[in-house]
Amino acid sequence: MQVRMIAIIPAYNEAGSIGGVIAGIRRHQPDMDILVINDGSTDSTSAVARATGCAHVIDLPVNLGIGGAVQTGYLYAHRHGYDIAVQIDGDGQHDPGELEKIIAPVREGRAECCIGTRFGENQGYRSTAARRAGIHYFTWMIRSTTRHRLTDPTSGFRALGRRGISSFAAYYPDDYPEVEAIVVLLRQGFTVLETPVLMHTRAAGCSSITPLKSMYYMIKVSLAVVMARLREAEKAR
Repeated sequence: MQVRMIAIIPAYNEAGSIGGVIAGIRRHQPDMDILVINDGSTDSTSAVARATGCAHVIDLPVNLGIGGAVQTGYLYAHRHGYDIAVQIDGDGQHDPGELEKIIAPVREGRAECCIGTRFGENQGYRSTAARRAGIHYFTWMIRSTTRHRLTDPTSGFRALGRRGISSFAAYYPDDYPEVEAIVVLLRQGFTVLETPVLMHTRAAGCSSITPLKSMYYMIKVSLAVVMARLREAEKAR
């Protein structure tokens, strides 16, 4: 029986790169459906995505942020019965040619979630020094709270099977969600693996994460993870 797969692409003002991302997915995974979540873009992201003729586009009336956009994609995948959903950014940083690397462990039953890490191979874009410092901090935090070691917990390049799709359809963190979402899966007993992938710099536009937002990101996610741990300890009493 054929495995039904869907690519979820959250996109906010990515008109300059979204067409190339869709074309890359179609080239490397021709049997994969493509869903673009246009998160209230003020540019022509939606029109460019639709013009490819290869993607279904959901236009959110307002900007919900990455968490709301991604959960919209998982709700769609859950309701339409997909076996595997992959998350891939609309800015061109995630290489569609690497999709098979994150899909294979899920399809083969070795993992319920597989994350593409930029730190497993000595090649490709590895982000700024400040971003790498934040990644190391979150690596430490996840290891301290879940005893699970990940090298790139902020990576949004990931694949999930049916149980993961169902989990994220029911709940997905709403603000800078990548780290907290992985903690949610680990605490539900999901098998989460990483695999090395090649990543690139943005194909167009600029990141919305400023230094000030980065500080907010670290504080917010840290508090969310700690509060979740405290709630679990309280329930165990």
